[in-house]
Amino acid sequence: MELDEALLQINTIRAQVTRTELFRGYRAATVAGTGFLALCAALSQAAWIAEPQQQIAEYLQLWLCVAASSVAMVGIELALRYWRADSPWVRQQTVRAVTQFVPCLAAGGLLTWALANFAPQHAALLPGLWAIVFSLGMFASANQLPPAMRAVAAYYLVAGTACIAWAQDAYALSPWTMASTFGVGQFLSAAVLYWNLERSDARG
Repeated sequence: MELDEALLQINTIRAQVTRTELFRGYRAATVAGTGFLALCAALSQAAWIAEPQQQIAEYLQLWLCVAASSVAMVGIELALRYWRADSPWVRQQTVRAVTQFVPCLAAGGLLTWALANFAPQHAALLPGLWAIVFSLGMFASANQLPPAMRAVAAYYLVAGTACIAWAQDAYALSPWTMASTFGVGQFLSAAVLYWNLERSDARG
């Protein structure tokens, strides 16, 4: 009986440590790569999608491709971390990080589907909604990330709100909306990861 109680306490302590330990699976270079991808997509939109409000299908194809590519880049890195890990603790951390972020990705996908199919006249709201939903995913993961990442999450929240406020006339679906939100946001995330995690690891 005492042995069972001791094992239960150990598992509880391990679970608590897992929740508070910083997750090192997100890498600065990969996150910066997703930001660079957003900037390239913004340039592509500016060059080939001159009237995004009249070219909703093309606009969505471009940015959904960027989103899928970004998720794939980070997902492959996390999958490799999971399979290469010798420690069950590291694997548990990786699973926890994924499960914390998946709901925001699902919500973003459902919002996109609903607006594109049932309210395309309001598609200009999508960049702002994407940013707000993404910020919620970052806030949900905040306990496993460096404290400065909360400021980046707040940046996404404020930027998303601003995108909705300006989603009209010439600003509606502007390529620079996505560049200034996701491009800048991902570079900020990469800087936080490097400065708080990878820089100290390299010194060690």
